[in-house]
Amino acid sequence: MKKIIQTREIPVIGRYDVVVCGGGPAGWIAAIAAARSGAKTAMVEQFGFAGGMATAGLVLPISVFTYNDKLVCGGIPWEFVRRMETVGGAQVEKPLGNVAHDPEVYKLTAQRMLLEAGVELHYHCTVTGCCHKNGHLTHIIMDTRSGPQALCAMYVIDATGDGAICNYMNVPMQKKTMDMQPASLIFCLGNVDTDKLGVDHHNKQGVNMHHEPIQKALQELAQTEDVPQFGGPWFCHILHDGFTLVNATRTFANMADHADATAAECKLREDAYKLTELFRRVDPAFKNCYLAYTAPICGTRETRHIIGSHILTGEEYLNQVHFEDAVARSAHPIDIHSAYDTRQRITFLKDAAYIPYRSMIVPGFDNLIVPSRCLSADETASASIRVQAPIMCLGQAAGLAAAMCTKDHISIHDVDIPTLRQTLISWGVDI
Repeated sequence: MKKIIQTREIPVIGRYDVVVCGGGPAGWIAAIAAARSGAKTAMVEQFGFAGGMATAGLVLPISVFTYNDKLVCGGIPWEFVRRMETVGGAQVEKPLGNVAHDPEVYKLTAQRMLLEAGVELHYHCTVTGCCHKNGHLTHIIMDTRSGPQALCAMYVIDATGDGAICNYMNVPMQKKTMDMQPASLIFCLGNVDTDKLGVDHHNKQGVNMHHEPIQKALQELAQTEDVPQFGGPWFCHILHDGFTLVNATRTFANMADHADATAAECKLREDAYKLTELFRRVDPAFKNCYLAYTAPICGTRETRHIIGSHILTGEEYLNQVHFEDAVARSAHPIDIHSAYDTRQRITFLKDAAYIPYRSMIVPGFDNLIVPSRCLSADETASASIRVQAPIMCLGQAAGLAAAMCTKDHISIHDVDIPTLRQTLISWGVDI
């Protein structure tokens, strides 16, 4: 491969205690937690809004906040849900506490909370590199509409989902032992008879809320004609009559590779139109529907997984091992989708599992915390943790931990775990 060498001067436009890279579920909550805890905080986000998979990916509902009639993901994430509720932008679907919401209300509520906390936002900025030495980060480099710029950081939270900062720093990654889960492009259908549809509320514990009759009809059609590869399908309520979000498309792709991601976006957009036509044929609720819009980006279930101070295993997860440094819980089923057909392996939990702080930090890297879906968990545990509510709670813990470290200028490995946990508990986190 031919290479070029580029040398450039990059202006440092800000100095911060904590820089959060990525404004998805982990990132924007982490930024608020850090800022509220006294750290001068910046957040870098490629889009012009926060939310990541919830807003740019249209992945609904936010799941799972409650389990066995107990709130397990509290604190700032739950405060956010309640604030959306007060303006009619969210509906908590009991008993699981899955949250149906209007993505536009999500964007606005998150924005208000970030600005109220004093977070400095760097929207329309893509993280493209970093400066580091011996495992210590000093600067985050980003491409902006004004050209390349840099932020100086005491502590960095990699909430990019794909572990972009980790990748730039050569953080060790786990080797894959099973096929990577597929990417999906969520799309919205309008003019749907949502009363007749009846399965766009995800409100039953221990039940996979896919639409079985449509799944069966599509499988039968696939025996005689071309039907796009699909999963589910799952239909998701967005608080507006006549509209439903559809989670059905799927394809194999390494979404951390731009060529794979490009091919996946093109294929899945075609598949969204094909599936819309098939829905019209097989179910009267969709007789007069139309494809209103597709998500700006594909939903990504997994890419990289770091090797942290502790790799959370599926066995530990299923047995609800209560770690001394537990900072979050997760109650979503272990949910492993096939990238090649409609199969889905789903294991429901007896109770919410615990996630240790050590799974967000890496030996030899003293000011980097990783709360996003690329955290240190094996492929089984990750297949549950990757959903939004637990990722938001991990972001909350990461932001608080980083802010605590700024006060004493200590390594993230030396954070006072009892104080970290006690503070999270006082915020309403069940750990």
